[in-house]
Amino acid sequence: MRQFGLIGRTLNYSFSQTYFNQKFYSQSLADHAYELFELATVDELPALLAAHPNLAGLNVTIPYKETVVPYLDELATSARRVGAVNVIEWLPDGRLRGHNTDLVGFRESLRRFFPATPEARALVLGAGGAAKAVSVALNDLGIAYWSVTRNPLGHGLTYDDLTPQVLAAHQLIINTTPLGTFPLVDECPRLPYEALTEQHYLYDLVYNPAETVFMAKGRAAGAQVKNGFEMLCLQAEAAWDIWNNPGIENEGR
Repeated sequence: MRQFGLIGRTLNYSFSQTYFNQKFYSQSLADHAYELFELATVDELPALLAAHPNLAGLNVTIPYKETVVPYLDELATSARRVGAVNVIEWLPDGRLRGHNTDLVGFRESLRRFFPATPEARALVLGAGGAAKAVSVALNDLGIAYWSVTRNPLGHGLTYDDLTPQVLAAHQLIINTTPLGTFPLVDECPRLPYEALTEQHYLYDLVYNPAETVFMAKGRAAGAQVKNGFEMLCLQAEAAWDIWNNPGIENEGR
């Protein structure tokens, strides 16, 4: 049995188990399985690994994309660039290697959605591991951005800084926070939504529900909107490639 899974704190919203188990079924991989492993703290990871000797790969989600790093033996280039891990690979010698496929997943999905120009400007809402991957992707695409957090510590903007004038100067707004994720579907980032126009593009990394309040408010203003499902699929396929080709560097370039 080849066992795979997802670690995080709360996983009832996740589509990863369905995605991979459908893949295993469609490819007649009866000896493969994907499970959800909720950990109260990342300190529980060693015990999980000891209890599941057939593990061949793990995905990592909120809030452990950064705190999982000390439990790994090495980092791939993608994880070093981002400073966060969402995929754990078992190397042939048993060492654990961290990757970040959020980077390639978001970058390629954004390319299909947003017509980037040299003048394009973005706002990145949030400061977690996903926000770090988004920031690296924007750098790769040559899109200037500001990070928006509750406590920027001298770097970036706060939500109080998001005036209509600031929104007017930033065509792309990316939500990397979990706000609006099932079951708390009535939540959304604090923005002056009335300042949105048909020139705006709103990308929400949340994919459950398919349309968040953030997206609905953008759509009502005429903005283009997109959820994170395509990013999920792209990063999952990159993870699958890594798990089946030990030692590769899948940077999506």
